[in-house]
Amino acid sequence: MTSTLRPARVEVDLDNLRHNVRTLAGLVAPASVLAVVKADGYGHGAVPVARAALEAGAVRLGVAIVQEGVRLREAGIDAPILLLSEPPRQAAAAVVRHGLTATVYTRAGIESLGAAAAAVGAHVPVHLKVDTGMHRVGCTPQEAVGLARLVAEHPALVLEGVFTHFAVADEPQDPYTAEQVARFTGVLAALDAEGLRPPLVHAANSAGAIAHPAARFDLVRVGITVYGIAPSDALDPVAGLRPVLRLTSAVSFVKRVPAGAHLSYGLRYEVVADSTIVTVPVGYADGVPRRLGEVGGEVLIGGARYPIAGTVTMDQLLVDVGDAEVVAGDEVVLIGRQGDEEITAADWASRLGTIAYEIVCGIGPRVPREYTG
Repeated sequence: MTSTLRPARVEVDLDNLRHNVRTLAGLVAPASVLAVVKADGYGHGAVPVARAALEAGAVRLGVAIVQEGVRLREAGIDAPILLLSEPPRQAAAAVVRHGLTATVYTRAGIESLGAAAAAVGAHVPVHLKVDTGMHRVGCTPQEAVGLARLVAEHPALVLEGVFTHFAVADEPQDPYTAEQVARFTGVLAALDAEGLRPPLVHAANSAGAIAHPAARFDLVRVGITVYGIAPSDALDPVAGLRPVLRLTSAVSFVKRVPAGAHLSYGLRYEVVADSTIVTVPVGYADGVPRRLGEVGGEVLIGGARYPIAGTVTMDQLLVDVGDAEVVAGDEVVLIGRQGDEEITAADWASRLGTIAYEIVCGIGPRVPREYTG
């Protein structure tokens, strides 16, 4: 929905997103694509993103928590939706009711899900997650066969998949990913020997899909690349990926400030010459990090770069435009292209010592999302 009450907005180009999904599908074929839309589609809006990804050839969706899957179902999306971690026992009935595909890695999780499915005569597909070295969640490789058998023998559960997750796939020179692949292929061999290998085997996230072709197996789980963002600077970007998100606002106030003046909270920014300072009504409550100006953050106005002046406040920030002719209402681009210049989420991340995932996921809900394409 377009908002005329405040100029801050996120523009989401769904045509670019569809292009990215098609590009990734071509890269990983014959493996199929699961589009990860957790965290409200990495800040882009889960429901529109999910629909566009499916239209472009993704065959499944991935979410982090049950509520995210329920939201997609309530929006009328009927594609398979994989919960990427084992749901809490109290959520088992909701998983069954909404036809979600559960991840499991504990006996208790399997039993609670099986009981919820049996209670309503349902058959629930599950994927077994194996921890091959990230040590976050997942069963050990030694536990995998026993848990797979427990699922396969349960009358209300269907062992549809087995998967793992890489810790350093975005660092292509690190040999640890190869070690994880070796552990995982060992698990697959053990499942094969017992006749328990499921039809869907997957391991690769976006970074794994790009840098480790042998890890693509039957399915890849692509997240950040769907949104046109490279997983890390260490990886060659996939040719042709297009940015999907543009974060903009507009100048709300213009003032002339004398040399020597200090600006914003903490008075950390000193104006070195008489300068025009403009106010932009967007701040850290909207996802612009408070210290972005202190680490050299910039915005685009009229196709030119200008520094954020001082501390970003909750609802507003200041920009030093020098002697440029800027008026209230001029567009301000925080992330995206304007003219020949572009600022990316990765640019913010590099300055702030973080990753682009955190930047786009952090754009707050009070910034309306507007969709084109």
